[in-house]
Amino acid sequence: MDKLITIFHGSEKIVERPTFGEGKMNNDFGPGFYCTVSEKLAKEWAVSSLHDGFSNRYTLDTKYLNILNLNCPDYTILNWITVLVEHRLFSIKTPVAGRAKRYLIDNFSVNVNAFDLIIGYRADDSYFDYAELFLNNGISVEQLARAMRLGKLGEQIVIKSKFAFSNLKYEGFDVAGKEPYYVLRKARDHEANKLYLEMLEEESDGLYIQDIMRGGIKNDDPRIPRNISE
Repeated sequence: MDKLITIFHGSEKIVERPTFGEGKMNNDFGPGFYCTVSEKLAKEWAVSSLHDGFSNRYTLDTKYLNILNLNCPDYTILNWITVLVEHRLFSIKTPVAGRAKRYLIDNFSVNVNAFDLIIGYRADDSYFDYAELFLNNGISVEQLARAMRLGKLGEQIVIKSKFAFSNLKYEGFDVAGKEPYYVLRKARDHEANKLYLEMLEEESDGLYIQDIMRGGIKNDDPRIPRNISE
């Protein structure tokens, strides 16, 4: 990553002064300012079926930032899903899902609040459903890893610390029209769903969350897929 980067924040409003401490507790990685290096993705995330949005542009000096990259080989897909489990509201439909949540937090948790900046995939729409199904023992960890690659999952950059916010400089905005960007967003989600349903038709003898718990499997097990960007 270059030390000085340009990032974009998709929103229904213009955001000239992002504020440290704001943001929803139940976002993927907790409170923070959610951005992307892709202006196109920011525009997709900014619009709805009814309204245009804005792609806010910033430069960020990352030289002295402590960065967590959940998409690098140091972390597994279970690190990523555990961060989601700790922050997003999952539907616990079965007893195994409750045990799974505790097991993941005990064995795969990453303290995102110890970092200034986080890089990781966005669990938007269908992708959150895949993660929830894995937690409820519906798909294997291998299927989960494959599902995360469907539909060209978007990578987000999340500014977490007060220090990181102080290194952020607003550079302007561009209007994101609901057409074509809402259409593009829904097409991405539709393609992911289509490929996902095709994948479910295939037999899978992989590791399910119940197998992981019964086997006491930890983060260093080679059967757990690493670096979901690959």
